[in-house]
Amino acid sequence: MATRQNSSNGKPKSPRVQVVLPEELCNRLSALAARESRTVSNMAKVLIQEGVKQYEEVQITSGAEASSLSITSTEGFRSALEAQASRRLRGAPRRLRLKRP
Repeated sequence: MATRQNSSNGKPKSPRVQVVLPEELCNRLSALAARESRTVSNMAKVLIQEGVKQYEEVQITSGAEASSLSITSTEGFRSALEAQASRRLRGAPRRLRLKRP
């Protein structure tokens, strides 16, 4: 959940969210920010805004289709899981060998 702080004059600041990123993604974000002369925080904000906008557009279009089917969220989740292809594990299972003294 986002935390909200107050500034020294008493007005509330914008909500803050803490995110943990993988090293490679953080480096890519920093490079994008440098290329556009932005701070990393501002670049992250812009990219999140664009991503949320695109996500909402997709949800609105697919939401109209889903509501016409009248599937409950549980049934939809179950059918989506069943539609996924099963994946095999890589290699044979490994067993732990305990050394006895």
